[in-house]
Amino acid sequence: MTATDTGFEEVTAPLRAELLAHCYRMSGSASDAEDLVQETYLRAWKAFHRFEGRSSVRTWMYSIATNVCLSASKARRVLPVGLGGEPSNPLEPVAPSTEVLWLQPLPDAALGDPGEAAVAREGIGLAMVAALQVLPAKQRAALILRDVLAFSAAETAAALETSVASANSALQRARASIGGGAARDGRRATELSAHEREVWDEFCAAFERHDIDGVVRILAADATWEMPPIPGWYRGAEAIGELSRTQCPAQVAGDLRMIPTVCNGLPAAAMYLRSPAADGAAGAGGDVWLPFQLDVLTFTDGALTHVSAFLDPAPLFALAGLPASLGPVEPR
Repeated sequence: MTATDTGFEEVTAPLRAELLAHCYRMSGSASDAEDLVQETYLRAWKAFHRFEGRSSVRTWMYSIATNVCLSASKARRVLPVGLGGEPSNPLEPVAPSTEVLWLQPLPDAALGDPGEAAVAREGIGLAMVAALQVLPAKQRAALILRDVLAFSAAETAAALETSVASANSALQRARASIGGGAARDGRRATELSAHEREVWDEFCAAFERHDIDGVVRILAADATWEMPPIPGWYRGAEAIGELSRTQCPAQVAGDLRMIPTVCNGLPAAAMYLRSPAADGAAGAGGDVWLPFQLDVLTFTDGALTHVSAFLDPAPLFALAGLPASLGPVEPR
């Protein structure tokens, strides 16, 4: 490693977590955000010898990351509730849609140590990121840089490679578009009351017991549930119960295993589904529990009001530092 390489690593490595959060806000995808950060560091490393210090390294890296995200901008990512339409019938069969780019959650574990990555956790609530996706990419960038990261008008204009007037115009349009329309984010996991923590624990325990009535009891009466990439969404605790009874492949206690985790700063649960083990997995002839869905929970005024259950979650489990499979529980 050369002196230049060493210097680059020293000044840019501490920014990785917040740049990951920035690329996530811009893209709405944890998986894409990782790729965008890698591209950001590659471009920055190639240009480091030309960096003259006219701005801080942090501002320079954000400028590169923003332009990487703008260049890679795709159709907006959404959650099922964002598609509009009426709640779905829980008794109708579900089928995934590959025609929609779906929003992903961002596991907090991907951001590293809480103390070092505190700034990265600002503005990444699931509802906030979903609202940002409605904006055109340049307006989204202007709003994030100014209102989330507190960049100056001049710094924002430089990052967007445009004039201050143009950057301010994009910011004003973004603020007008979102206005008060961004859905309220739930309570952060670190701020839950004792009662909310009990509900979080019971949410996990009830699914492990295959106690659907228990799940229904802890949900708010008008709770909503969505399961990207399934395009439908469901309203009401009783309807959610019917959905679980009729559509979930789990049939008996022990089919599901739950591990509490945190995504987007919100309480969450990693759900594993029992599957017959292949040779060599979890012991010959035994069972193995594989990633099934990642549930992100929204608590509002002490009640569990919304669940976003992300299916096909293996890459997200890896980002969360969760095991790729679980073996049988050892008897006590």
